[in-house]
Amino acid sequence: MATKKSPAKKSPAKKQQQGDRVYPKGIEVLSSKVSFEGPVFRVVTDEVREPGGQPRRRDVVRHHGSVVIFAVDDSKSKRDPLILLERQYRHAAAQYLYEVPAGSLEPGEDPLAGAKRELLEETGYKAKHWTKLVRYFASPGFLGEWMQIFLAEGLTPGDAQPEEDEQIELFAVPLSELLREIDASRILDAKTIAATLLYDRMRKQRQRAERAAGRG
Repeated sequence: MATKKSPAKKSPAKKQQQGDRVYPKGIEVLSSKVSFEGPVFRVVTDEVREPGGQPRRRDVVRHHGSVVIFAVDDSKSKRDPLILLERQYRHAAAQYLYEVPAGSLEPGEDPLAGAKRELLEETGYKAKHWTKLVRYFASPGFLGEWMQIFLAEGLTPGDAQPEEDEQIELFAVPLSELLREIDASRILDAKTIAATLLYDRMRKQRQRAERAAGRG
């Protein structure tokens, strides 16, 4: 049977830094200008020499980053916990969407502090236990925004403090129902789909580990 060769070790690649961004070796930003500046994001037009050697124009939405909160209430049922969902109108999608709580970070804000702030503002809830899950880019073809998902457990309710332009309906939905809605393509928000499936996998891993510990 043929054996796979180990990847050859490569020397560390030199990188180009521009502002707070560091680019891989072979990427050269030839010029950069701000084409639009708004309260939440800005659009930057870059001329970039990418792999292949030809200069390309790239219009990129730059953003400070966002936090996503997957808030779980298992006080009534450990087998089928409740998940906090919001329903709000999203003009870019031209429809109402069901989503987990989320929001933009302030410049320089710690992601965990931002997640606690957003959960309180949008839902009124606080959480005793916070777990950092995955960080990902939402749409890297043109959007520089990254999103950090946090798991929030041990919830206590309170009064929401939404922003003036936020009209949010809050729901507590059983995990099993949320999974069915995803399977039926009735949940269309990517961060909600990713967070739900990630939590469901993690929860099943926890249960298997607990069963194995019980047999040990």
